Amino acid sequence: MLMLGRGLDARDNQTKQAREAVTNVEKHFGELCQIFAGYVRKTARLRDKADLLVNEIHAYAATETPNLKLGLKNFANEFSKLQDYRQAEVERLEAKVVEPLKCYGTIIKLKREDLKATLTARNREAKQLSQLERTRQRNPSDRHIIAESELQRASLDATRTTRHLEETIDNFEKQKIKDIKNIFSEFITIEMLFHGKALEIYTAAFQSIQNIDENEDLQVFRSSLYPPDHQSRLDIVRANSKSPLQRTSSSKHCTGIVQQISRNRLKKDEEEDDEDYDYEDEDEDEELESTKDER
Repeated sequence: MLMLGRGLDARDNQTKQAREAVTNVEKHFGELCQIFAGYVRKTARLRDKADLLVNEIHAYAATETPNLKLGLKNFANEFSKLQDYRQAEVERLEAKVVEPLKCYGTIIKLKREDLKATLTARNREAKQLSQLERTRQRNPSDRHIIAESELQRASLDATRTTRHLEETIDNFEKQKIKDIKNIFSEFITIEMLFHGKALEIYTAAFQSIQNIDENEDLQVFRSSLYPPDHQSRLDIVRANSKSPLQRTSSSKHCTGIVQQISRNRLKKDEEEDDEDYDYEDEDEDEELESTKDER
């Protein structure tokens, strides 16, 4: 009887540990499943928002100057490509992370049924043991032999179900560790693949923006903003808006030109005066000679 009592206590401890292990997995795997599912939903919503952003960038690019238009379109195309990889990320996370965690709902249900069967067998054994004790105390006759026989059958049944539970819980623990390793390894692999591609695409998108020629687009904008004859007026304004140093230099240059012209004119006048003087001298000589001849 003492050995039977000890066997019952040992099986009680095993059943308790198995129940705690199953309850612990049920609690935390359920939380992990919900959080990972939320993570996937958030990622899917981010993909949807990114698609809206791509559409808006295309719409805006159509209204802009050529270089900016091309840069924005290239950026939007790269960003759209990234959303294809994000969609693949969502699908892989669903298949490789969320679904395996969901499966533990069914697995835990089966383990609880095993626990229930073990507890039922243990309770039956304990009941038979208690009945045997009462029978021996009340009527120490051959009836206790029948009670002992029934107790033995109950003990065998409890031993069998307990052994089955031990094997089941052992396999459950082994599979749990293996699944946790696989689930988290898949999660990290999927994220690394996505972010590796994202870095590649973001680099190309960044280069698309950097390649926009600001000066050329500014010239296009100015040409569309001002009328055709504006350039000639703009040149006049620029000429009149020279710096003081430039205006001083121009003034000095003009003054030099005027002085040169004045000197040239003065020299010419002097030469003309010299010629007139020579003509007058010649006339005076001719008059003198005529006077001499008359005498």
